[in-house]
Amino acid sequence: MKNVAATVDTAETTDVAEDGGRSMALALAYAPGDMAPRVVAKGRGLIADEIIRRAREAGVFVHESRELVTLLMQSNLDDHIPAELYVAIAELLAWIYRLEQEGKTTPSSSS
Repeated sequence: MKNVAATVDTAETTDVAEDGGRSMALALAYAPGDMAPRVVAKGRGLIADEIIRRAREAGVFVHESRELVTLLMQSNLDDHIPAELYVAIAELLAWIYRLEQEGKTTPSSSS
């Protein structure tokens, strides 16, 4: 695992994977009232590295999941996540929320 964080009114997660030696990353954001999280950034290679760097600087937990990233990379920017991924993303965000409530979240943990 690498890093994901939530705030009171919004939750963000950055997912990371590698594709043939090149990193892939995307960022999701969820705000109360939205029907589902949205893809707010995505990229490969240097862009992925920048997404990860900025996430860590902002204290956003970065989660490493090749399968999840591969599926989410098919989404367009600002799209809601696909309905098929609601449960997986909801479980991830709930886990992050529990960690934050327990005061155990670290801004840049790594696997």
